[in-house]
Parts: sequence; C-alpha cells; structure tokens
Amino acid sequence: MGNKGSVAVVVAGLVLAVGGCGGGGAGDADGSAGATGSAGRKSASSTPVRPPSGELVTWAGGVCESTIALDDLRAESAADLKEIRGAGEGDLVAGATALGYLSSTPSAVDRVQSSLEDLGPSGVPAADRMLDALRKKVSGVAAKLEGVSPAVGLEDAGESAADVDRQVQTLTPPKPDLPALTKKDPRLAAAYRKAKQCAPDWKPGEGSGDADTPAPDPSGPLPEAADGKNYAACSDGGCEVLVTSTADITANGRKVRVSVADEHVTFRTDGAVMQLGGTGGEAGFGDSLKATIVAHNEDGAVLRFSTS
Repeated sequence: MGNKGSVAVVVAGLVLAVGGCGGGGAGDADGSAGATGSAGRKSASSTPVRPPSGELVTWAGGVCESTIALDDLRAESAADLKEIRGAGEGDLVAGATALGYLSSTPSAVDRVQSSLEDLGPSGVPAADRMLDALRKKVSGVAAKLEGVSPAVGLEDAGESAADVDRQVQTLTPPKPDLPALTKKDPRLAAAYRKAKQCAPDWKPGEGSGDADTPAPDPSGPLPEAADGKNYAACSDGGCEVLVTSTADITANGRKVRVSVADEHVTFRTDGAVMQLGGTGGEAGFGDSLKATIVAHNEDGAVLRFSTS
C-alpha cells in the first residue's frame, strides 16, 4: 500500500508538470504562468549596475583629459607647421616661430606623459591594456624628442619642426579607445558618463581642481623680480630679472639678447632666435642654461634664468 501511494503521488506530479508546459492548462488561462516567466526574464535582464567607484571616475577623467591634450597638441602642431612653411625662405618671424615650437612642443609631450604615469590601474583589464598602450606611445615620442634643441640655426629650424610634427601626429589613442571600451563594460560606461573631463563640451582647466589657483591675470601688475634690473646677477646662471624693453644678459657664459613685446618675448643668441608668448614659456640654450617666463604683459616680463 505504501509503495502504491508513492507511485500515485509521483504520477500526479508528472501530470501537473506536463499540464503546465502545455498550451491549454489551467495555469495559462489567467496568464499566471506566462507572467511569472516574463517577470523572471525581465528581472534577469534589468539587474542594476553597481555605481562606479570614485577611483574609477577619476581614472576615466584622467584618460579623457590626457586624450584631449593630445588632440589639441596635434592640432596646434599642424597649425604651427603650416605657418612656418607658409612664410618665405629666410623669414625671421617664421624662423622664430619654428624655434619657439621646438622649445615648447617636447615639454608639452612630457606633461602628457607625466599625467598618464600618474594614473593607477582602473581594475578593468581591457581599459588597463589600452592605457598601457597609450603610455608606451607617448613615452616613445617623448624619448625621440628629448634630444631636440631649440638652439639651432634659423636655416635648420623649419626642417627640425617638420620632424617633430611627424612624431606628434602619431599620438593618437590606441584602438579600441576608451569610448569604445565603455560599450562593453557597464561600470566603465557609468564612470565615463560621470567624469567631467569626458563630457563633450569640457575644456582643459574646467573641473580639474584648479579653481582655487587661477592663472595670473596678464593685464595685472607684474610680480616683483628678485634681482630687479640687475642683469649682472645672472652671471652665474641663476637670477630673476625684469625686462621692460630690450636687455643684453650674460648668464653662465651664454650671451642672450632679450626683447619684450606685447605678445611675445624673443631670445637671441649667436645663430639662434626663440620667440615665446605668455607666462610659463621656457627657452632652452643647450644643456647649460634655460630661461622661464615667470610673468609677461604689456609692461614687460619677469624672467628666471637657471642652469637646470
């Protein structure tokens, strides 16, 4: 008797199961079985994505900021080279533009390299491989530009600028790039959307934490130079001086004529001319001397000479 009862229960269970799978069972009459299945599928496909960590958002923003910097650098490099090539042969302004380009471009690449090195791992393997590939590309170009000297003759500056631009134009994001990778990883996509630097209308300097340290107002007064107009203080290669028009400065054995105009500062040595615009520009004179524009406006420029 006990065995027969057990068999009956099992058979009944099989009948119910078969009825549930069929199209005309009671469970289908009110749609309850179909609704349950649909709800189950809906729940599985709409599992909420875990919010991205602050570290991942910062990482995505750093990659976007570096990518924008490289885009701007390629565009500016191409525009500078066009201006240099468009001038007549032997044109002094074109030569000065080329020398200024040779002085500033390697430093710009170095800054991007440094910003990329500051980024830690994202935790997304494909994204980390992309970052490694970008780092290798930028560091490779930085190494090639390391030996570029702005102190070349005017007749060679144009060709040297063309060589540098060829290297700069290779600084494109590796494939797949970050936007492509976000399509495959929901957390990375969420971090990308949340990072201010990844917004289509973001510009360098916005939302980067520099709001409390604005750039000096070019129309404001110049800061006081430590050595004033005492250009003799530069003889050992280290000084900070004010130049309001033109000055002949001998620093660490190198004679430099400095001319200050409203839009730029020009450095002339034997056989070389460098023309820089704005605060922060740096002129290199071989390995023995460099000059940095501390501040510059229509009243003059504060320059810092150093041997390192």
